[in-house]
Amino acid sequence: MISVSELTKLYGPIVAVDRVSFEVARGEVVGFLGPNGAGKTTTIRVLTGYHPASSGTATLAGFDVAKDSLSVRKNLGYLPQEVPIYPDLRVVEYLRYRAALKGVPARERKLAVERAMDKAAIADVARKLVGNVSHGYRQRVGLADALVANPPILILDEPTSGMDPNQRLRIKQVVKDLAAEHTVLFSSHILAEVQEVSSRVLVIHRGVLRADGRPDKLVAQTGRSRLQVAVAGAPAALAAALASVRGITPGPVLPAPDGTCQTTCAVDAHTDPRPEVGRRLLQHGLPVCELRLDLPTLESWFHALTAGDIATVPSTLPTPEASR
Repeated sequence: MISVSELTKLYGPIVAVDRVSFEVARGEVVGFLGPNGAGKTTTIRVLTGYHPASSGTATLAGFDVAKDSLSVRKNLGYLPQEVPIYPDLRVVEYLRYRAALKGVPARERKLAVERAMDKAAIADVARKLVGNVSHGYRQRVGLADALVANPPILILDEPTSGMDPNQRLRIKQVVKDLAAEHTVLFSSHILAEVQEVSSRVLVIHRGVLRADGRPDKLVAQTGRSRLQVAVAGAPAALAAALASVRGITPGPVLPAPDGTCQTTCAVDAHTDPRPEVGRRLLQHGLPVCELRLDLPTLESWFHALTAGDIATVPSTLPTPEASR
């Protein structure tokens, strides 16, 4: 549904996007990540027809963004980070107006607007002036705008910006549900949300695509798991129990005033040492207070990748053509 090949965007001598290539298949929810200034917004603006590419190609729903912009826009719903709205219109009036602009037939507009408001959870403010609703609600009005013509492709730029925790929870579920009818590319700085709703993530950094794959597999490649161990017993006994366990590197054992002690162990990639550690603690007669494996998060992986601590991570998914 979205195909980008060798996409490059120059602003004078500055290379904002450098030969970026990726594809998004029908029904995928793909998170598009990058630090500020990485080229993420520039790429989105090229895909949505706001800026022309300097070189390379981009197609949406089979239409070339540069050569058939009108057909691309008919198949695309776009939510920008800052939603441009008319504050003097009521929410339902604004959405009816936008539906008309997008070519929704007059006999279908009422149902289209109601469906979009229901998906974006804004039916309770339908009669309010857009200028009088909160910033979070404005974002949701923008989401309803993107949905009102029921396009097959959605590009969402920071869809939960300015929302409270309850609103974020609702919109996360909306994004998950959208995969049944839409292909979704969305950017967000809240990486926990991206990890929760995305089937795949793309990471751009300094204009270059640095990673492409499933969040769990990308995160697993960092090998930064930690094992937290706490027992009732002497520090020397805990150190002895952990000394020969394969796949872990125990840290200092810290005693506590209540007679317990604890340590944090570095864990090798693709390893779960808990069963073996549990057996060793039992053999040494150490009652277990805590035995917890802390897995790496998307946030820690993203920091390591963009801070230069780990190398470029290859894609862990086949191309859309190969999966057909």
